[in-house]
Amino acid sequence: MSRARAMWQRVPAPVIDVVLVAVAAVDVRVVSMWEHTRLEVALAAVGCVALAFRRRFPLAVFLLTLPVALMQDVAVAVLVALFSLAERSRNRRLLAVCVVLAAVASSTPWPLAAADRTMTLVFFVYGLATSVAPVLFGQLLQAQRDLARRLAEIEEAREHERTLHAQAVLARERAQLAREMHDVVSHQVSLIAVRAGALQVAAKDVDAKEAARTIRSLSVTTLDELRTMVTLLRASGGHATELTPQPTLADLRKLVESSGTHTELTGELPPTVGTPAQRALYRTVQEALTNVRKHAPGANARVELWKDGDGIGVTVTNTPPTRPSLSLPGSQQGLVGLRERAEILHGTLEAGPTAQGGYRVRLRVPLSTD
Repeated sequence: MSRARAMWQRVPAPVIDVVLVAVAAVDVRVVSMWEHTRLEVALAAVGCVALAFRRRFPLAVFLLTLPVALMQDVAVAVLVALFSLAERSRNRRLLAVCVVLAAVASSTPWPLAAADRTMTLVFFVYGLATSVAPVLFGQLLQAQRDLARRLAEIEEAREHERTLHAQAVLARERAQLAREMHDVVSHQVSLIAVRAGALQVAAKDVDAKEAARTIRSLSVTTLDELRTMVTLLRASGGHATELTPQPTLADLRKLVESSGTHTELTGELPPTVGTPAQRALYRTVQEALTNVRKHAPGANARVELWKDGDGIGVTVTNTPPTRPSLSLPGSQQGLVGLRERAEILHGTLEAGPTAQGGYRVRLRVPLSTD
């Protein structure tokens, strides 16, 4: 069925029109046995030729074919015109009127003469049934096209929805990547830069000083490029979600010991702390200690874990620096990422200088966070 329809759709429209006009003309010539007047021949010819314009003017073409229905009981031209009108029109009342007109024309005796009323009524009912058939087929084809169009629109909407979902997933992944790059890679590179700077100052060998200077210079350039990449990724991303695997509080002591600063870790947290909260606490300590190394050389730091009612948290406090800080680029994204984590967990983050000239970072999250 679908193959036949596809083959029919490949036939050019002008060819179909020519065939329909020829069939209608042959139908008028063969079925109508009586002698026609010139007016009748002209009306029949106009009705048959008008079928070539049935797509653009379906109602007008139907009206022009009505005289053909007067000359014979069942006229191909009238049926084709009715089908074309029903295929394109959504006016059900108009279609009903046209069906009645076609039935009246086909049941009216021609030439006009006295006729049996009973037979006329029978012919009218027969003509009515005959005229309804092409209208039903035309409406069915119209409904089929509407359904196909609607299905295409639904599929297009689904494709658009899939595209939007893919873009949203990509944006979240970019935001995740930006945060992880800042939290992990920046932490390691900044530590390299600090150690290289210290080696550059302490080394007495000229070659060692030059190597340390090169390492520090490359680390600073890498941090600057990393800052640009993080900014670009954040610009195209949304709220980030967690990547796995992630560090927990069990890794906190190792982080403090490898921080490159004199840091004291105090306090304990209950074992019921959820994994997201543990990650947030770890990242807060990591970021705070990184900032201590970068902006407060020689300072001492204290990391305090605490529990306050239904909340838990960590406070990282450092003393004032004892020597000038190295010229390291700041990404300005660290505290932004920490605040994002705190908001996701319905917590709060406070950061600011202390009265003694140091700096304090304080994170609090609900204990029930899973």
